[in-house]
Amino acid sequence: MNSEANAIWTECLRVVEKHVNEQSFSTWFKPIIPARIDGSVLTIQVPSQFFYEWLEDNYVEVLKLAIKTILGAQGKLEYAVVVDKGNSQNQPYMVSYPQGVNSPAAIKKKENLASAHSPFDLSSLDEQTTLQSNLNSTYTFSSFIEGDCNRLARSAGFAVANKPGITSFNPLMVYGGVGLGKTHLVQAIGNEIKNGPDEKFVLYVSSEKFVNQFMDGIKDGNIKSFTNFYMQVDVLIIDDIQFLAGKGRTQEMFFHIFNHLHQNKKQIIMTSDCAPKDLMGLEERLLSRFKWGLTADLQMPDFETRIAIIRKKMQSEGIDIPDNVIEYLAYTVDTNVRELEGVMISLIAHASLSRVEISLELAKTIMKNIIKDIETEVSIEFIQKSCADYYGIKVENLKAKTRKKEIVIARQVAMYFSKEFTNHSLKSIGYHFGGRDHSTVIHAVQAVNDLMETEPSFRNAVQEQKKQFKIRSY
Repeated sequence: MNSEANAIWTECLRVVEKHVNEQSFSTWFKPIIPARIDGSVLTIQVPSQFFYEWLEDNYVEVLKLAIKTILGAQGKLEYAVVVDKGNSQNQPYMVSYPQGVNSPAAIKKKENLASAHSPFDLSSLDEQTTLQSNLNSTYTFSSFIEGDCNRLARSAGFAVANKPGITSFNPLMVYGGVGLGKTHLVQAIGNEIKNGPDEKFVLYVSSEKFVNQFMDGIKDGNIKSFTNFYMQVDVLIIDDIQFLAGKGRTQEMFFHIFNHLHQNKKQIIMTSDCAPKDLMGLEERLLSRFKWGLTADLQMPDFETRIAIIRKKMQSEGIDIPDNVIEYLAYTVDTNVRELEGVMISLIAHASLSRVEISLELAKTIMKNIIKDIETEVSIEFIQKSCADYYGIKVENLKAKTRKKEIVIARQVAMYFSKEFTNHSLKSIGYHFGGRDHSTVIHAVQAVNDLMETEPSFRNAVQEQKKQFKIRSY
């Protein structure tokens, strides 16, 4: 530390201490580090962009008084703002600002003299009424199909849409795998708020775009305008927050924007491909704030939800589709909503261009072209996976030697289906179930038939499972 700068700053603090209360002095002045003195210019190091902005917004006159008192009329103050703390190998990355030049008041004066070329040239949202929210108007709650897989997230989203920033769901974090409807849901929230009576400004932005805007701001010396803009939105929706992983400078900026919005009861909504506890490469202080509100996951849509999605999509297109086609698509595409919608679009396009009715045969042809690994026949592997999923066990359990009742029943049902829906011999079926002999398969088939005759609930369960194998064998 420069000893001369340290001595001058110590004298400045004595002046400051007389004009601010003890808490403010401890919070906003003690963390400041005198960096250097160059002639009549004193440079002080502040820990963040937000810290610098707070000093400029609230204590600029006190600081000017202190500098003039100690350094005279020619004295000037400069900030060295830590943007990235670096690590043991790298020095902190800092940006320098002369006092007053980039203060909010100074920026507003400059902006009033010239037209804004982008939202980030504005110091106030009121200066331009045509700002884009970047929302897709087709993403609404009415087009988002509710099911067990998404009920919590949808309910929380609807509560946020009605009272943004007021509920305890702030921030709202929605997470889940690819194509499960995260973007649809958060944009539905945004559209509901945007179209509401309160005229709130909603901004949807991907994390990748946020990072690129921030880096452009550093390069162009436009960080202050960037920060001003984001700190004035009413609802910030940021998609794929995991993209911030490993980007220290951007995380620092987002941390301060997050704090500012949250403290001012502005709503923050985020999406991620995994739960906050599983996010890697993000600072702990950010992760802890993500947990302040509600974290809700979107899971793979179940069969009934997939049925509802197909029907809703076809109704919106004004197209009638046979029930057996709907069931075939719902059973076959069990990955995510995005892939299911892609299959439906292809099916509609083929039927329209070929001028043919939508049929099961057309659907199966489309599926063969779209999904490379689709099975044209029911295989033992498919039966094993389906039965294991239905009974909540692992496929390995069906092949193991265990005699637990729930596993024995699942194994016998899987053998029963293998006998009915495949061309494998009894010996081959036994081989696929841990090397068992053909007599075990015969016993399993007989046991299932007997239970179906005496236990109605068991018979219903088998018939429910059988639907998907019938569809595959059409």
